[in-house]
Amino acid sequence: MTDENPSFTKLAMRNMVRKGKLSLTHFGLTALGFLGFITLVAWLGRPQLPGG
Repeated sequence: MTDENPSFTKLAMRNMVRKGKLSLTHFGLTALGFLGFITLVAWLGRPQLPGG
């Protein structure tokens, strides 16, 4: 790998280090939103058990 053309991962890591707390906040919000979405889909798609 050359320094003239760094990979996307290297650029993303450098950007995270430079932005610091804001990047971590965005990552946390994205993670919470994703977990909430998955939970909602699981709740809406739950099987209806007889007698429950």
